[in-house]
Amino acid sequence: MSLQARNDIHVARRLWHFSGVMVIFALYCLVPNERAGLTAISLASLIIGIDIVRLFIPGINRTLSWIFRPFMRENERQKIAGVSYMLAGVTVIILVLPRNVVMLTLLFLAVADPLASFFGIRYGRDKLIGAKSLQGSGAAFITCFVLSFGYFLIMDLMRERLFIVCLLSALTGAIGELVPVGKLDDNLVFPILSGTLLTGLFYVFGGL
Repeated sequence: MSLQARNDIHVARRLWHFSGVMVIFALYCLVPNERAGLTAISLASLIIGIDIVRLFIPGINRTLSWIFRPFMRENERQKIAGVSYMLAGVTVIILVLPRNVVMLTLLFLAVADPLASFFGIRYGRDKLIGAKSLQGSGAAFITCFVLSFGYFLIMDLMRERLFIVCLLSALTGAIGELVPVGKLDDNLVFPILSGTLLTGLFYVFGGL
C-alpha cells in the first residue's frame, strides 16, 4: 500500500484538513470559554496518544494507515502525523490567546493553509524560502485578507480601520504559512505564529 508524497497536490488531504479544522472551529464556538481549554487538551491528548501508540504497534499502524490512506502522506507512516502537530498548535492558541484571535486563526488554518499548499504545489514556480513559493504565499495572503474582511465585519471589530487591519492580518497569515521555525512541523508553527502575530495586531488597533 503506497501513500502520497509531500509534493503531491493530494486534494483529499486538503479537504480533510479543512473539514477537521472547521469542526474544531464549530466546537470552539459552541463550548463555553471556561471549558474550551480542557476540551482542546482532551481531544488533542486522545488523538496524539493514538498516533504515538501506532508507531510502536505495527498491527495498529497498518490498520490506521489503511483506514486513513486517502489523507496520509508516505512520510507519516513511521512518524507523527501532521494532524497531531496541528492539534498541538491549536491547543496552545486556545489556552493562551484571546477568543477573537483564536477564531480568526482557526479560519486561516482551515482555509488559507490548504489553499497555499495547493497553489504552491500546482503553480509555485518562484521559490521564496525552501519549498515555499511566491504563488503559495500570495494565495495565503489573498485568502487571509478575504477571511479577515468578513470576520471583522461580522464581529463588528475595528471597522474604522478595516482595510489596513485586513491587509496586516493577511500579512500575518502569509508569514505564518511562509516562515519556518527550525525544523518544527508547519502544522504546529502556522497556528502559533499566525495567532501570536494577530494578537499583537489586535492589541495595537484596539481589537481586544
